[in-house]
This record gives sequence, structure tokens and C-alpha cells, in this order.
Amino acid sequence: MALSVSIKVLRQKSLMSQMTFAKELNVSPTTVNRWETGKVKPNLTAMKAIKTFCERNGYSYSDIENEWLSYENAIQWSEEK
Repeated sequence: MALSVSIKVLRQKSLMSQMTFAKELNVSPTTVNRWETGKVKPNLTAMKAIKTFCERNGYSYSDIENEWLSYENAIQWSEEK
């Protein structure tokens, strides 16, 4: 599953609007929207907030983390070329 979809599913499972989810993560609703549409990926600080959110609410973080790491590794690999 794509990172954008995983973030959206996490928010929807939590029965939260983008605005409420954004407040939980201390980011703007626009940022959440951009994550969910795949326009941008969460930075490290945001990923830590997502991890904390998952742990606090009993959701698995491993899939989201693996998708983010795959994306980050792909960027790093392409920058090295």
C-alpha cells in the first residue's frame, strides 16, 4: 500500500477529519491533505508524531514506517546516481 493511502486509512480508522488529525500531529490540515494525496511525504518529525499517535491509539506503525523508509531509500539512491 502506498504511504499516502496508509496515512489516509489510519486517519479514517481513527474516525477523524483531516483537521482533527492535523491537530493531533501538530501539523496543518493542508499538510495532512498533501500527505494523503501523495504530493509530499512526511518529514522525520512528522513520522515521529505519527508513530506516537499509533502507539497511543493501538494502531500498527510498522507498515507506515516501512513505506516511508522505502521512499526515503529510493530518494537517497537516486541522489547518489
